[in-house]
Parts: sequence; C-alpha cells; structure tokens
Amino acid sequence: MRRVAVIALKVTAGIAAAVVFYVAFTFAQVWMASRRDGAHKAQAIVVFGAAQYNGRPSAVLKARLDHAIDLYHRHDAPYIVVTGGKQPGDNFTEATASADYLHTKGVPDSDILREVSGRSSWQSLASTASFLKTRHIKDVILVSDPFHSLRIGGMASELGLDASTSPTRTSPIKGFNAAEYMGRETVAVAVGRIVGFRREAGVKNVVARDVG
Repeated sequence: MRRVAVIALKVTAGIAAAVVFYVAFTFAQVWMASRRDGAHKAQAIVVFGAAQYNGRPSAVLKARLDHAIDLYHRHDAPYIVVTGGKQPGDNFTEATASADYLHTKGVPDSDILREVSGRSSWQSLASTASFLKTRHIKDVILVSDPFHSLRIGGMASELGLDASTSPTRTSPIKGFNAAEYMGRETVAVAVGRIVGFRREAGVKNVVARDVG
C-alpha cells in the first residue's frame, strides 16, 4: 500500500513538473514573439480591434492603427483590414472607429477592408479569414500589442492564413500591466494549443477584450 502511495506521489510530481515546464516554455515563447517583427511584403495588414469611445479609438487601438499606417505607407501591403464589432451599449463598431481614424491619416476608403462582427480575437480573425479568402488574399501581417503576437499567430495558422506578426511599439500598456497580460496570454496559448483555438471560445474570459 505504501509502495502504491509512493508511486502515485512520484507520478503526480512528474505531471506537475511537466505542467510547470510547459507553461514556462510557453511564456518564453510568448515573450520572444513579442520582441519579433515579422513585417514583410504581404497582401494585407490586419489590425486587431480594441476599445473605442463613441467613435474615437482608445490609446491602445490608436497605437495599433498608427503602426499599421506606417506599414501601409512604406508599401508593405495595399490593404488595411480593420476588425471588431460593437460591445454592449456602443454606437460604433471598433472597425468603423478604426476606418474613420485611417481616413484622417490619408488612407483612402478603397484600401480599407472592414470586419464588423467579431467580439473576440478569434471571431474577428475567423471572419476576416473568410472574406479575405474570397478575395484570394492569404498572406497577411497581423498588428496588435506585443504580448498578443504568439496567440494571434497560432489562430491565423489554424485558420489557414500565411501570417506574420508586427506588433506596435507605442502601446500605452507597459510595465506591470504588460507583464500581467503576458501571463494571461501564456495561459491562453497553453490551453489553445491543446484544445485548439477554435474550441477555446472562452479565451475572451482569460484575456480582457479591450486589448483584443
């Protein structure tokens, strides 16, 4: 009986060690992805939505849009895809607020594509992938906050997109707050890789919606 208990304890300790290693390894990957800029000549730039206030982009969303504008003006891609639907009580979609902001920066409406139904990163990217495929667009640059890079890259792969990530470097989310989101992203990626990001519909409960 004692021998069985010892074996059970060793098995439990082994599983716990494996889980700790897996989470630590995933955290390292999230951190490394946050440092990497994969911008290249592509077919479209996809900007992940974030909070907007009565049609005005939040500081987080503005930082993402400004980075996408830089990529667009250096001719990395001919289109910018803005994403994000309405949150409860909103008068504007995140995509509409983003498109209006792009207009003020000289991006013509003909070069802006809109995804207006998503209320989570997965929903927005899945909807985007669907309408991009009808345009024969598959090679994209994903723009969001640095801590978001690994997860959205994994989602894109699952959705059949050839994607690289190019995170903004001007996000107001810094220091302790950025570290906190890095930890949340680690959990989201660790779970998503096991069950699949499509099944991980509850990921929006792990990572706050206002940052994508």
